[in-house]
Amino acid sequence: MNRPKKPRAPGRPRALRMWGLYLLTLVAWVTVVLLLGVLAATLLSSVIWQPGPVYDTLTWMRDNVMLVGFLAVLAGWVAISYGFLARPYRRLADVAAAAGRLARPDETPIELPGLPEVERSLNAAREQALRDARAAREAEQRKNDLVVYLAHDLKTPLTSLLGYLTLLRDEPDLPEAARRRYTAVALEGAERLEDLINEFFDITRFSLTHLELERRPTDLRRMLEQLTDEARPLLERAGLGCRLDVPAEFVCVCDRDKLARVFDNLLGNACHYADPGTDLEIAGRREPGWLVLTFANRGPTIPPEKLERMFERFFRLDAARSSRTGNAGLGLAIAREIVEAHGGTIAAESPPGRVVFTVRLPDGPS
Repeated sequence: MNRPKKPRAPGRPRALRMWGLYLLTLVAWVTVVLLLGVLAATLLSSVIWQPGPVYDTLTWMRDNVMLVGFLAVLAGWVAISYGFLARPYRRLADVAAAAGRLARPDETPIELPGLPEVERSLNAAREQALRDARAAREAEQRKNDLVVYLAHDLKTPLTSLLGYLTLLRDEPDLPEAARRRYTAVALEGAERLEDLINEFFDITRFSLTHLELERRPTDLRRMLEQLTDEARPLLERAGLGCRLDVPAEFVCVCDRDKLARVFDNLLGNACHYADPGTDLEIAGRREPGWLVLTFANRGPTIPPEKLERMFERFFRLDAARSSRTGNAGLGLAIAREIVEAHGGTIAAESPPGRVVFTVRLPDGPS
């Protein structure tokens, strides 16, 4: 059995080159010492010297050539080793100083002349630290936004609910028709509160835990037929028809309950924003490796700047209408979480007078 080779450390070639240069320098120094010794011996024998300090010194060196050679090699070895060791220590100090900047990263790139690999690694870590810091700030802002949205969206139906319940309590002689109407309004407010609380629980659950999928083969055509039948009263109240054009045996390996929620959110979104008297068109087709579903409705054209934010949490296309319907702006964000967990994509586009959502899911076992 062939074992995979371990990846070579990025600094290993540089270390090998440094050791090779170090050994080459030592060999060169020893060669220089030997050549100087030969040159000194030749000079001493070819010149007639007069007695004096220079002659005495050269004679002593000739008589103790082994000791002199050893001392010369030793001195060179110390000097060369110091030079090779001092340079890495200086670079190590530069690297330590650069690494210290990662505790408080800024937009200024780290520069380490002579160490391009380390420079790239530290700059990559610096950029990641900057991204993490921005993500932390954005997460804090989203948390604050969550509190603001929660307070605002719960206050409106709660105020209405309390008002009508107070009327029912304080006016025992209300006509039966008015009492039924107030009770119905109070119940509608309670249902809106329940929907909001469920949505907030869902988005928190999807954010804090890994989305577990129970995949099994599912006929998407049959699922959509069932969902549109269940949504018929909602479609009729919105004055909408529904046309389904999905091939038979349109099977996807998916978590049917979670994917049904995606389609239900898209149906609900169309009911809230489509023009009355028009049809919601649901179509399906196969592309190589993909099952593609489109949900199209007639309605106001969505500006590009809003279209890009459709799947952001708490974004609402029409804040006034969303408040009336009890929509916290989480449905499409949850839909994207579910579709991406399946390995697919969801996108929105808005040609003039239309809004089209496209869901792409992997075709085949996953």
